[in-house]
Amino acid sequence: MAITNTLDKLAEQTKGTVLRPGDAEFDHALGGFQTAYRHRPSVIVRAAGTEDVRAAVRYAAALELAVAVQATGHGLTVAAEGGVMVDTSAMADVRVDPAARTAWIAAGTRWGQVVEEAARHGLAPLSGSSPDVGAIGYTLGGGLGVLSREYGYAADHVRAVELVGADGPLRQLTPESDAELFWAVRGAGGNFGVVSGMEIGLFPVRRLYGGGLYFDTDQVPAVLAAYREWTASVPEELTSSVGLIPYPDLPMVPEPLRGRYVAHVRIAYTGSVAIGEQLVEPLRAVGPRLIDSLEELPFTESPSIYRDPAQPHGYYGTNAMLRELPKSALDTTLDLVGPDSPVPCVVQLNHLGGALARPPSVPNAVAHRDAAFLLRVLAVVDGPAPSPAHAAPTRLTGALREWTLGRSPNFVFGEQGGPEQVRDCYRPADLPRLAKLKAAVDPHNLFRFNLNIRPAG
Repeated sequence: MAITNTLDKLAEQTKGTVLRPGDAEFDHALGGFQTAYRHRPSVIVRAAGTEDVRAAVRYAAALELAVAVQATGHGLTVAAEGGVMVDTSAMADVRVDPAARTAWIAAGTRWGQVVEEAARHGLAPLSGSSPDVGAIGYTLGGGLGVLSREYGYAADHVRAVELVGADGPLRQLTPESDAELFWAVRGAGGNFGVVSGMEIGLFPVRRLYGGGLYFDTDQVPAVLAAYREWTASVPEELTSSVGLIPYPDLPMVPEPLRGRYVAHVRIAYTGSVAIGEQLVEPLRAVGPRLIDSLEELPFTESPSIYRDPAQPHGYYGTNAMLRELPKSALDTTLDLVGPDSPVPCVVQLNHLGGALARPPSVPNAVAHRDAAFLLRVLAVVDGPAPSPAHAAPTRLTGALREWTLGRSPNFVFGEQGGPEQVRDCYRPADLPRLAKLKAAVDPHNLFRFNLNIRPAG
């Protein structure tokens, strides 16, 4: 009875909706982009604003319940059992200051909203490949995007953070205020509280030379070899990746790609079209393309470079940040998850370096800046139960261990966030510092982020 009365009080304190198992909207509110793994909370608070987030955290703290946060559900990895889920999807607000070249974004804002608002002023954020991903969660994990080699990680350009802490206070984090917590949240995710808003830097980018080169199955080894050589000399203004994609034979897939295993090279270059054309000549020289969509485009159309799926689905995946990319690593990748693999896997190789390798003006917890490439691998799965599809991604990253520096927390999907995974995501010297800070601001481990940093002591 006491908990019910407390829930009733929580409902009275919130402008949004408080849901319990059995309520008509409860199951719908659990839904996100990731369908294989879903939170299973005891309470959902569909927050209408920051005060609702504070009320939800106070309620959870009083009953010693864990807190999970969901905006879009793209990055959901380990489902939270019981506790309180704060749904921030309704907190979708963007305020651009064109003179300062900044934007204030609320907790549930998606990148597509930020891109559109910034473009009205001739500016662009350091957004990712999909317009549907939540901007806050992406940035808290580092944020590797379309302009990353030129400008660095999204976390490197956060100016201020509004954080709801474990006992419900609203903290304003800047380099001058709560500097230690400001350092930690930019890279170590949601371990220290619920971020209800954030001020980010914007950049004077209106257009790109960009798009994709799609190559058929028999050209995949040659594409990878050419890409490896090509990335050694391209300028920082060019950010790229190559995806290895087993396209299904379905009407929704463009006809030239249906039923094919394809190498998709993605290009985003902020220089001129003429120089962009010269830069990609070695890639086009590999052979004929199934599709060649490279052209000048406004930054608002940057999601067309990757064409990430918009339909929610289930997936399991992980990643490896590689110090180098020898031919043997590419051979291993094709042997284990290539076109002949019994488990279809999507692989993406991101070229790093450039501004990503340089420390930001205000240090943060983003690790492995000396990585040359990021390899991401995922498989489609129906649910969390172990299966051959679950085993394939980690089999590949295990085989690449000798070249691996660690992992990016942004791209760990569906893995149990144990000590090894946490250790892989951060610099060894930073882990004790993060654990000490966790003990100071969240000693009872209220915020059990998927890559959970345990309080020291």
